[in-house]
Amino acid sequence: MSGSAEVLGAIRELTTSKQLDRTELVALLRDGIEAALMRRFGPTVKFELDFDDLKGTMRVIRLRQVVETVEDPACQISLEEARYEDEAFALGDQLEEEVPFAAFGRLAVQAAKQRIIQRVREGERTRIREEFASKVGELLSGEVQQIERGKLVIMLNRFKEAEAIIPYREQNHREKFHQGDTIRSVLKKLEETPKGPRLILSRGDPLFVKALFKLEVPEIQQGIVEIRAWAREVGSRTKIAVISRDDAIDPVGACVGLKGSRVQAVVNELGGERIDIVPWSPDPERFARLALAPARVAKVFSDPATKTIQAVVDEDQLSLAIGRNGQNVRLASELTGWKIDLYSSREWLERGGEGPLFAPLPPEDEAVMRLPLSELQGLSPELLAILNAAGYQTLRDVLDLEREDIERIDGMTPERTEQLVAFLAELTEEGGSDAAPSE
Repeated sequence: MSGSAEVLGAIRELTTSKQLDRTELVALLRDGIEAALMRRFGPTVKFELDFDDLKGTMRVIRLRQVVETVEDPACQISLEEARYEDEAFALGDQLEEEVPFAAFGRLAVQAAKQRIIQRVREGERTRIREEFASKVGELLSGEVQQIERGKLVIMLNRFKEAEAIIPYREQNHREKFHQGDTIRSVLKKLEETPKGPRLILSRGDPLFVKALFKLEVPEIQQGIVEIRAWAREVGSRTKIAVISRDDAIDPVGACVGLKGSRVQAVVNELGGERIDIVPWSPDPERFARLALAPARVAKVFSDPATKTIQAVVDEDQLSLAIGRNGQNVRLASELTGWKIDLYSSREWLERGGEGPLFAPLPPEDEAVMRLPLSELQGLSPELLAILNAAGYQTLRDVLDLEREDIERIDGMTPERTEQLVAFLAELTEEGGSDAAPSE
């Protein structure tokens, strides 16, 4: 294969695989040829490139100015030497001379190819940085290309040239993937290496759960609902705290979806990992109550100086509040950013706690009466939506409703009526007040 054909072959291959347009191609080719000419003739060499991409041919024309005394042989030629070519040459004219690729020598041809490949790689690295620098936290899809020393090497569906890996520490170790499997993960960071940028993907970071909810919940995509805090133990359980910028939209209900469809889609992608969704609150005591769900909390006391919460729960709620191997309270602590110490009612009294801890819901307690229905455990998202549309938004609004009043609410069905009646009965029963968080 001639040197010209060799370089052209490399160019065609690069153009096809890297999707370069003709302008980039000619610029890269010119750089490569210039490197070879400089190696052969000197750094000040001048030339023109005649490149015919339709015919697949190219000519390199070296340019030298005709002078009386040659000071730079790379770009000058004496009048006497020029007239050997053509008697008509005069001082100041320019001699055009085609340079065959064979004259460069194999090393020069290789230098041209290397220069082209280097420029392509630099362009790729720049495009990868531009494409992904702003996509940290977003979902990416691809195929498991290989598994080496515990890490997964991923070929992305879009931008196949990008180097992407899921390190061992970023995996959910309950999942098993094989070469050729399709995989979704979140972009955790863009890492610079001597070979260029590398995409660090994750299925173990809480960012992955957050990205899945963004995919499933339109209100999060639209910025109406925001995931304000999150905590995760990979493969086991995740807690997220959500807030809505629109009072008409229940953030927990939006994330749960109709009959739990949205949260179930996320759970399925996580292989059955449990997810707790709670409302976010700026009040640390109130947030701690919500974060300890599904356990019901009787009292909380906060110490801002040590950023510690003391939470008191009934005896039958203690194991639920602690969770398996302490998981529930550990995640609640991570979610709130406060250290949470749990006490049973008996232990709290033994330590000098004062007052009845589990008295029935006092009607005069205004803080409790103003509690939004969306923050109470036991009401379905569908029932909350019906009550909200009818103007019933707080505990005070529904507490004194009779069955006949409930049945007259638009959209109410016998099943939903029974659910609300049972819920209100539980609240007003002796000892049933711990179904609602009290302030």
